[in-house]
Formats: sequence, structure tokens, C-alpha cells
Amino acid sequence: MGELQDQIQRQIERLVGTGAEAGVQVAVYRDGALIVDAVAGMADRATGRPLTSGTPIFSFSTGKNVTATLAHLLVSRGFLEYDSPMTDLWPEFGVHGKNTATLRHVLTHTVGLPAMPRDITPSELPDWSRVCESLAAAPPRWQPGTAMGYHSYTFGYLVGQLARRATGRSMSELLREWITEPLGIEGQLYFAAPNGSLPELARLEEQAPRWPADPDDGAAILAPWESRPSADFGNNSVILCADIPSVCIATAHGLAAMYNAVLQGKLVDPARLADLSAPAFEGVDQVFGNPVRMALGFPIGRIGAPPDENSVAFGWPGGGGSYAYADPARGVAFALTKTRLNPNFDTALSVTTILADRLAETR
Repeated sequence: MGELQDQIQRQIERLVGTGAEAGVQVAVYRDGALIVDAVAGMADRATGRPLTSGTPIFSFSTGKNVTATLAHLLVSRGFLEYDSPMTDLWPEFGVHGKNTATLRHVLTHTVGLPAMPRDITPSELPDWSRVCESLAAAPPRWQPGTAMGYHSYTFGYLVGQLARRATGRSMSELLREWITEPLGIEGQLYFAAPNGSLPELARLEEQAPRWPADPDDGAAILAPWESRPSADFGNNSVILCADIPSVCIATAHGLAAMYNAVLQGKLVDPARLADLSAPAFEGVDQVFGNPVRMALGFPIGRIGAPPDENSVAFGWPGGGGSYAYADPARGVAFALTKTRLNPNFDTALSVTTILADRLAETR
């Protein structure tokens, strides 16, 4: 795979060697070819089990890349429309002024339900019906489409319930039937892991010190468990086996292979690819306070890249430091997964900088 493979391999080995990371996977496709498949460290440091490029890792909001991709497939296959009212399929959702909400609002995180209702805690997340009933009954924080706020866990259930009503299938079933089986990446990309696969998964750990404490003035929109990734959450067997399509269990190769298929026109019609990176909403994130540029389902731009309004890269990072993105302009599909949860994206930034520099040299 050449010099870029060697550079990234050395970088992640250095990070593991210094103790900054415990286990890291990186995969990169360019113009349809796998050019980086690097791995370093342990899948489980307690047992000494090594991490391989085929070891799935619970990777938090990188799962939104998969859910957003499935949403576009649902539209392209005629099951959903971006601008049809959600109530066409989910009539109960229309209370408290949510009757104007559409899939477009869900994909741009503007539907107005960034946080789970407070009666929903992590222990309730595997109960699909209860979560969706609670979301349907909840008042929005703003009129759908008028503001943006990161929909941490609600995103996957909103897309997923529309998918269930439209197809009769769960998001896990659609992921298998529409993405992992056709692409030959079974076992590398899940929402809900099969029980028999649990011993094969990596074990998460947390960096010390822990995340900064949330404000105690009641101003935080998200509950602490929604805003801070937890190793206990990502190692919980009940959570790992539940259909929670705002998070995922994945290898870097599985995520990058999915995005490569998007760029190569194997999943999304090439004519529709522009919709995945075209600005659909710009404003200030009401949850975190930062400026955002949203395409349909994805933030626009690459972590660490200079502000560039012409960027067509798109993709979600995940709490703890994982990251996946696609860049149609450069033909690049990138993913990084890791076992240690850090309160920053320093590792992803260091690797994507190596990649960007190398690509600039070869233009």
C-alpha cells in the first residue's frame, strides 16, 4: 500500500507506544482502492488480546454516518421522501406542533428533539417502542426547521422509526440487507451485534482524567449520558445487542468500505451524491453553541481542515475520538476507530493531517 500506509502505521504505533492510545484502526480508500489498512495496539489490554483490522469496536456517533446513508437509500428506493410530513407514516408524532416535521428536518438535526425525554435513560434504549412513543409525545424545543441542535441519540430512532413504518424492517436488518451483505463486509458493521459476536468485540477504556463535568445550572440540553461517551455504556452487552442506530459497532475498514461504495456509486446514485454534501442548513448548534453547516444527514467539512465554504467532504465524528468521512472531490473514504475514549479528536486530526498532506503532494 506504499508510503502513506507506512506513515499512518508509524503514527498510530507511536500513539499506542506513548500511552496516548490503547488500540487504533485506520482505513482509507481512494478512487475505489484500499490504500491504508493500519492497526496498532490491543483489543483488550486486560487479556492481552491484540487488535486486528477485523476487530469491531463500539464507536458512538460514527454510527450516524451509517444511519444517514440508509436514510438516503430509503429515499432512493422510494420508501421515503425528504419533504413528506413524518406524520404520513407516524401519525402520533404530530402533537405539540411537530406535524410539520419532515425527514429533511431529521437529517439536518432541526426537528427540535435534540435530547431524549427525561423518562428515557440508557436502560430504556433497547426498548424501541417505549423510546419512540416517548419521542412522539414530546414537545419540540423549537419549531421544526427553524434551528439546529445536535440530536445525540434521538437521531437514530427518528430515522429508524420512519424506516420501520415504511419497510417493516429494523435498521439492523436494513443495514445487513442493503449494505453489509452486498459489500461483503458482514461482521464489520453493526447497529446490534449478534450475541455470538460479543467475545470478538474490542473492549473500550476511558482516558484519565475523565470528561469535564457538565454545568450544574440546568442549562445543559443533553443529559450527561447523551453528551459524554462512557466505556461502561459501550461495553454493556445489552446495549451492544440492541438496535440503537445513533451509534454503531464497526471496524475502520467497514466504515470506510461503506463510504467508498457511496463514492463509487454502488450505494447512492452518482446523480444523488451532490445531495450528500450540499448545504441544507447553516446556523448555530443550540446544544453546543458552535457554528454548523449541515448537509442532508452529515456535517460538511473535515476535522482540522481550514474553513472552506467550497468543501464537499462530509461525515460524523464519534464521542471518544472515532471519525469517518467521505470526500467526493478527492475520491477519499476515511475511517478511524479506537478503543480508548478521549475528550478530543487529536488522534483523528494527526492522521487526517498526514493523509491531507500526502494527497496534496500527489495532486
